[in-house]
Amino acid sequence: MGGRNFENILGLPKLWQALRNTGIYIVGLLPLAVALPLIIAIWTHELAARWRNFYRALIFVPMIIAPVVAGAVWRWLLDPGHGVVNAAIMAMGGKPIPFLGHPSWAIWTIIFITGWKLVGFSTLILSAANANINPSLIEAARMDGASKWEVIRDIRLPLLSSSVLFLVMMTILLGAQWSFSYINVLTQGGPLGSTTNIYYLLWDFGFSSLSVGWSSAAAMLLFAGFGALAFILFKLMDRYSFYDN
Repeated sequence: MGGRNFENILGLPKLWQALRNTGIYIVGLLPLAVALPLIIAIWTHELAARWRNFYRALIFVPMIIAPVVAGAVWRWLLDPGHGVVNAAIMAMGGKPIPFLGHPSWAIWTIIFITGWKLVGFSTLILSAANANINPSLIEAARMDGASKWEVIRDIRLPLLSSSVLFLVMMTILLGAQWSFSYINVLTQGGPLGSTTNIYYLLWDFGFSSLSVGWSSAAAMLLFAGFGALAFILFKLMDRYSFYDN
């Protein structure tokens, strides 16, 4: 029975579409969950303490909003007829965009909303790691005539490597899962399955269509695939992380 479930689920076009979409979610989230927070953390490090604390508090606000509430707010903001975003686009002479109603737009909209929630969390982690870099290393580099960019390239980025790799690992392993609430609230996997990922498909099989066998098979595939990825990522972290001691 279990082997038959695996054979059946592997023949489903929905599974391969969900796996492809899962890859798109991961690739799309990496710049928002890792690259952008890294830039923000480095280039705002030398702000006055009052302003630095203000921007950190401001950028962390999306993280403390419940995902269902955030999804409802974004549904209102992106409404093609009455949403604030499309109203602004039309005011500038453009046409309303079906952010959640067109397959080409919907998945990137979900990725943006998920990334918007994660930027604050990632920025705080990288800001804390950046603040813990030994100031004597920076001062010695400046005394040797290093420019700001050289300090970033040769000192800050290598010493932030462990935190960056940690966030990369978290995004790869959990990025598609973090988007589940927004898929469920905003698109229910549509339109035409364009926003479905492996996590939502597993839930859909188990709780919507009550296909328990397919749900179990999908869960085993998910466990095996992401378990192998986690093993590889941990090995890469051990090899490429750099510490100042």
